Amino acid sequence: MLPKFYLASDSPRRIELLRRLGLPFECVKRGKSETPDIFTSDPAQFARLLAIKKVKSAILPKNACGIVLGFDTIVYIDGKILGKPRTENEAKKFLRILSGKWHTVYTGLAAMSVPQMRIESDVESTRVKFSELSDEEIDAYIASGEPMDKAGAYGIQKFGALLVEKVDGCFYNVVGLPLLRLTKLLEKFKIERLTLIKELS
Repeated sequence: MLPKFYLASDSPRRIELLRRLGLPFECVKRGKSETPDIFTSDPAQFARLLAIKKVKSAILPKNACGIVLGFDTIVYIDGKILGKPRTENEAKKFLRILSGKWHTVYTGLAAMSVPQMRIESDVESTRVKFSELSDEEIDAYIASGEPMDKAGAYGIQKFGALLVEKVDGCFYNVVGLPLLRLTKLLEKFKIERLTLIKELS
């Protein structure tokens, strides 16, 4: 029997993926903002530490028992981390930076058992190549509203797919929830992939 899962995220993409998988979970709020007090030049470590911060700040029901899941996705290019754009002008700046170039998408994953408060974490990376984008294409994409709540100012699952030339690695990582990496993380809590398949099918 699977434990109860608590998702420390309100990301529609992550919620949809977990629901599609059939994983039983409850969304929980977090007590602190995502503004990082994390100092590292390593983008993989940065994403992983942000994910840990999310599970630690989860506001859980009284007597909660199960596994808290947290994720954080960033885009990394030319030594810079691109998070979620705060304005349309910043989204335009991000998309111009990405145009015609390879970048790396990192997703940090963290899982915390409760009430034991044991934390395990991991990170997934995927290389993505953007097509060359015209200013008109960038403006039209921003006008769609899609870039504003996404790391790097794009989402690959809808209109953003029209901007991507190549993906080297896990597609679901670019969406924001690398499912295979998640199963490997859950194995650290003795939740085997075979058990997931049997219980969720």
